[in-house]
Amino acid sequence: MAYAPPSGPTHRHGDSWQSSGQSRFNANGYAPAGVSEKIGDIFGSDRKGSLPMYKDKPYQYPSGRRKMPWFRRKRVIASVFLSVAGLSWWFGILSPLSFLTGGSETMVSKKSKSSWNLFGSGRVPDWDNRAEKVREAFRVSFADYEKHAWGDDEYHPVAKNGKKMVPNGLGWIIVDALDTMMLMNLTTELEHSRQWIHNNLTYDQDHDVSTFETTIRMLGGLLSAHYLSSSFPGVYAPVNDGLSDDMYVEKATDLADRLLGAFDTESGVPLASVNLHTMKGIPSHADAGASSTAEATSVQLEMKYLAKLTGETQYWDRAEHVMKVVDDNDMPDGLLPIFIYADQGAFRGNNIRLGSRGDSYYEYLIKQYLQTSQQEPVYNSMWNESMAGIKKHLITYSRPSNFTILAERPNGLDNAISPKMDHLVCFMPGTIALATTGGVSVAQARKQGTWTAEHEENIQIAEELMKTCWGMYTTTPTSLAGEITYFNMHDPPLMYEQFTSDNRPKSPRNFDRLPNLPGVDSRPIGTDDYIIKPNDAHNLQRPETVESLFYMWRITGDVKYREWGWTMFEAFMKHTAVLDGSGYSSISSVNIVPPPLKDNMESFWLAETLKYFYLLFSSNDILPLTDVVFNTEAHPFPRFQLGKLFKTGWERKARDADGKLVQDTQKHEGVPAVLDGMGPQKIETIHLTETRAVATSTLADGEMTAMTTAIGAYTAPAESTMLAP
Repeated sequence: MAYAPPSGPTHRHGDSWQSSGQSRFNANGYAPAGVSEKIGDIFGSDRKGSLPMYKDKPYQYPSGRRKMPWFRRKRVIASVFLSVAGLSWWFGILSPLSFLTGGSETMVSKKSKSSWNLFGSGRVPDWDNRAEKVREAFRVSFADYEKHAWGDDEYHPVAKNGKKMVPNGLGWIIVDALDTMMLMNLTTELEHSRQWIHNNLTYDQDHDVSTFETTIRMLGGLLSAHYLSSSFPGVYAPVNDGLSDDMYVEKATDLADRLLGAFDTESGVPLASVNLHTMKGIPSHADAGASSTAEATSVQLEMKYLAKLTGETQYWDRAEHVMKVVDDNDMPDGLLPIFIYADQGAFRGNNIRLGSRGDSYYEYLIKQYLQTSQQEPVYNSMWNESMAGIKKHLITYSRPSNFTILAERPNGLDNAISPKMDHLVCFMPGTIALATTGGVSVAQARKQGTWTAEHEENIQIAEELMKTCWGMYTTTPTSLAGEITYFNMHDPPLMYEQFTSDNRPKSPRNFDRLPNLPGVDSRPIGTDDYIIKPNDAHNLQRPETVESLFYMWRITGDVKYREWGWTMFEAFMKHTAVLDGSGYSSISSVNIVPPPLKDNMESFWLAETLKYFYLLFSSNDILPLTDVVFNTEAHPFPRFQLGKLFKTGWERKARDADGKLVQDTQKHEGVPAVLDGMGPQKIETIHLTETRAVATSTLADGEMTAMTTAIGAYTAPAESTMLAP
């Protein structure tokens, strides 16, 4: 596991997790009553003010909540019942006339077309009110943290305490949640947070932190707060606290300068950790000192946006150089091992996956292309190559329902496939959809002259993977997904590229329950496909599935993605709420009802999960996908033009028709006369020294030969492999 500060926040790309041992059960094995009642009417109503609140009432919250005397409650119930009966009679639902007419098909037809009826069947959901429910869940969570652990970097909502990861705290939870507060118009919470940042936040602390996590959460949080406050003045939680408008950028610049120390390696690939005071990078304490590939390649959006804001090119150059080093390794089909040595710039091992330690490399390829308004096609090329590799090597199908699996190759592309999907992989459906349309709707994209059969194919893959990720939720007793899911797989595996669009395996059209079997209750679709092992059954409040639901809703316009999101939100509210209703925690098992609590609230619960729920249920006019890119911690940055200061400072090495690397045979002084005359043969090795070059080649008939030429005082790398076009 890549290095993270002791007792620090949960590493986003970690592989395994420990339960805190906290349990919700009483002596009889049941959770005490209370929490369901406290949040209960969130599930049965779209009325405002359903969630419990700490201290202050939210805006438009009902003024009084004291219980009525029992006799008044009975009168109210009776009045409601009589009203319902009267209206039912009037509309013919319970009227004796309905028996006389025999429930005519005409009447049924008219009722079925109605968008609303007395009992809610067919009623159009009030999505604004559902967004408000999410807003209240954020307020509940944040208020509990404010009361018991303000300024701490960890929070334990059951024990009601927190912990700082560095002596003075980094505001891990506060800074990560800034833009969520702004989007939700939570001015009071935002002002309190800004005061803490101004008075307490300092990065000059003698402590090691994760380079990646600090970049995506802290640097990303500060930059997105600057973006929302400066680009939308008076729109998102406007404040008048007298603090400088430049506070966010000043803090971000100081932090970035310290993080750059991690990039001081021979290859330029950043080390896993950095000391904030000394600004010295620190190798991972595990994995033979290698950095995580995803971590090294998922700091570019943040550094590039900061460079654009400040005009300081070093942020851009250092982050961008990493992409060249990675790409120069020429990994087959654009699929990268999950570890890279920072000193050498070379990969360690051959474990290929899009889950932990691999995920956001692929995410940041397409997002770098979009961030600079599609002016850096090198990243689009890399994305397309990786997408083709995913189809070729990683997509297979479950048994018996044929759900699409984005699997792993733990021992390299030429060895066995593993039908395992981390929950982290569920960022991919949304990312594929975003890459396919560029952020516009599918309907708009199809009208453009550039839409192809491949675009249509990729949208279908996104939809199928989205269904697979949603099945991780529908097949558990809690309706929440485990950290890792395995699948029953065909033997031999059915691979995506074995089929065409006409004959690929089809998954079920919906998630209706399987028919009852003799003596057996009905079971959810996918019960025989999905496998969650006991050690993988925890849920850490992760955002990846709702993130993809948000993208899929925005891009396809299919309301089912919103409905799935609402069902998921209800499950979080029901099963992750602490017993006093004052907050929410990760849980130890999605297969136990009620689930044992892990007593930890991750910062991404506030920064990502609740934000994506809120955006999913809110107007599409908020942060259009054509205007922004979200970093891997859900912090929005604007798309921008490269301008005069910035450019892509590198080019991909030439590749042949099969995508294989073709080394650049640059003509050094004294070398061309000999090498250019070697004809259409394959140059196997060229060894360069200070005085001569020795080229070993294969002639057309396969005979080996060696050629030598003087090159004067030219100094070059010791050896390189070269393939003639």
